Amino acid sequence: MTRVVFLLVPQLELLDLAGPAQVFSTAADHGHGYEIGYVAEQEDVRAAQGVTLRAATTWPALTAADLIVVPGWRSPRLHTTGALSPATLQKLAAHHAAGGTVASICAGADALGQAGLLNGRRCTTHHDVQDELARRYPRASVVRDVLYVMDDRVVTSAGIASGIDLALHLVAVRHGPGAAAQVARAMVVYARRNGDERQTSAMLRHRAHLVDAVHRVQDLIDTRFTTRLSLTDLAATAGVSERTLTRRFTAATGLTPLRYQQELRLERAEHLIAHGATTQAAAHAVGFQDARMLRRLRARS
Repeated sequence: MTRVVFLLVPQLELLDLAGPAQVFSTAADHGHGYEIGYVAEQEDVRAAQGVTLRAATTWPALTAADLIVVPGWRSPRLHTTGALSPATLQKLAAHHAAGGTVASICAGADALGQAGLLNGRRCTTHHDVQDELARRYPRASVVRDVLYVMDDRVVTSAGIASGIDLALHLVAVRHGPGAAAQVARAMVVYARRNGDERQTSAMLRHRAHLVDAVHRVQDLIDTRFTTRLSLTDLAATAGVSERTLTRRFTAATGLTPLRYQQELRLERAEHLIAHGATTQAAAHAVGFQDARMLRRLRARS
């Protein structure tokens, strides 16, 4: 079970909160272990849209598998809003230091900056406050005009609807792209927007097309990318010949079906290696018989 705790700040933007919360709630409905909680420095928190939200004032016990999310708040300026106590900021810093992940939506990046989590890291925020974020935290590297950035378990996003993109990406990283696609379909959202090109899921990067037959094949590969999939079976899923599938798939995604599957395997393997797995173990986990193919793919990526 992964606990997702949202830290609520006065004047928070409802969609900054509701979008990611819906993603993790829907993921839980589909069998992925998420438990959602809400904390704040006061019990009642008034949102920018006028509704008052109720949150706990006592933090739950967290483990390294858990996630803290700071939704953004309505603010033309960062330095006059979003003030958090030293004790709350220490909670953010301590969770990251213990191996946990901390994420922000929109102006919520300022809370991560106050906690010292942006120092020496790449980050982003809403375009209206990017310049101010860079001035306030000169040791941070603010990436402009992207939807989200991940750097050493510090995850920041541009805000509003991009919080949904960020949350779907976190689901994809943890449970595989097929799980993220399932959640996106249940939410009836377009789950194929890029965040930062080097960091986003391959499933998101290669879905910007309107070919239903290719999407069906990608759905199959997404859910079974660690197993051997024959071109014959994939073509049957699309209801076309193998030659036609290869042509349409390549035209729509820029990749052959095999290359697409390899990208998913490589991305998942890189995640496992980053979290301590050996190359050999990661290769086996994603479906390679040994590490040689994985090493070749990593070398040319």
